[in-house]
Amino acid sequence: MKLRVVALCAWAALGLSAQTLTTLDSFGGASGADPAAGLLQASDGNFYGTTYAGAKNKSGTVFKITANGTLTTLYTFCSQASCADGERPQGRLVEAGNGDLYGTTYAGGAHNQGTVFKITLSGTVTTLYSFCPHGGGCADGRAPEAGLIQATDGDLYGTTYLGGANGGGTVFKITPQGRLTTVYNFCSLARCADGSEPVAGLIQVTSGEFYGTTYLGGAQGNGSIFKITPSGTLKTLYSFCSLPNCADGDLPDAGLVEATNGDLYGTTSNGGANDNGFNHPGTVFKITPSGTFATLYSFCALANCADGQGPYALLVQASNGNLYGTTQQGGNAFSGTIFEITPSGTLTTLYSFCSMSNCADGTLPDGGMIQGSDGELYGTTYGGGAKGYGTVFSFTLP
Repeated sequence: MKLRVVALCAWAALGLSAQTLTTLDSFGGASGADPAAGLLQASDGNFYGTTYAGAKNKSGTVFKITANGTLTTLYTFCSQASCADGERPQGRLVEAGNGDLYGTTYAGGAHNQGTVFKITLSGTVTTLYSFCPHGGGCADGRAPEAGLIQATDGDLYGTTYLGGANGGGTVFKITPQGRLTTVYNFCSLARCADGSEPVAGLIQVTSGEFYGTTYLGGAQGNGSIFKITPSGTLKTLYSFCSLPNCADGDLPDAGLVEATNGDLYGTTSNGGANDNGFNHPGTVFKITPSGTFATLYSFCALANCADGQGPYALLVQASNGNLYGTTQQGGNAFSGTIFEITPSGTLTTLYSFCSMSNCADGTLPDGGMIQGSDGELYGTTYGGGAKGYGTVFSFTLP
């Protein structure tokens, strides 16, 4: 049953019309648990996602949900001996030109170091690649946390959090049939000045180059923004914590989004002007394709971090031109928020999670949102909900 909450966040903006959040369904363990990734709206109009845990094997699922809240579990991971089909998916799915969905699992596979998989819209899974086939240092990478993108050349591109020639993670490409090539090994420079441990995935911009973030590494060791060509030439555009006390932010957990103005926007999960050593609020930033960087907003600008804290998720630019995102913490109940930010940096807190009894509307949204074909925003929460293991929600824009 769908739950609706109408809330007016008076501290955020006077005169703001009421916002409506609808909980489409709640995970209860048996249907999956802890959705860490955002959703994909596929060509059939339905939404597809993954849960990190839960279901029969407690190793995660792929699910489908309709816009009116009918949820179907399409696949339960660890259905094969020794979890050869993978387990613990954390990244968003992508629909390729052939109509199939592609994704990654953080663990499992033939060598228990993660996989790349394909799944049809009806739920047939094929494991395309298992990382670390030769053991040792996992020169091909291991533990992919992020999802994939399909590039203009038809191949799929992604990152691994760990492994690679230097142990700092990789950028890789894989054909839809499963042939994997390592495009770049992080920590190729002294002290990992080129970045290390990419948690997020890539985007391909209109120029054809890829852009992304690393969680660690860079000149200060606190993360970086990079661009990379399809052939593997990497340039570090910005190193976080370049300002005193990391006022520019640090530890970017999410990737980037290219806005219609040509600039790239993202978040850092820590740092910012209001980081006091106890609260690590994070920031929203923008960077030009050539590397000119600006911090647009530092969270915890309001008392008790009512404006949110800890943005872990990818932003989305909606059809109205503004950017929307979530914070995992902060807000009225310190259970996360939905926010709007203009391309110039004016932020409005639209919703605070755990506004319902027993947090029936969800808590800890860290998977990011997408705008559906109906104009609504759709996303997931990692916890909360009527059944306690996370939710899928829709949110009506102002």
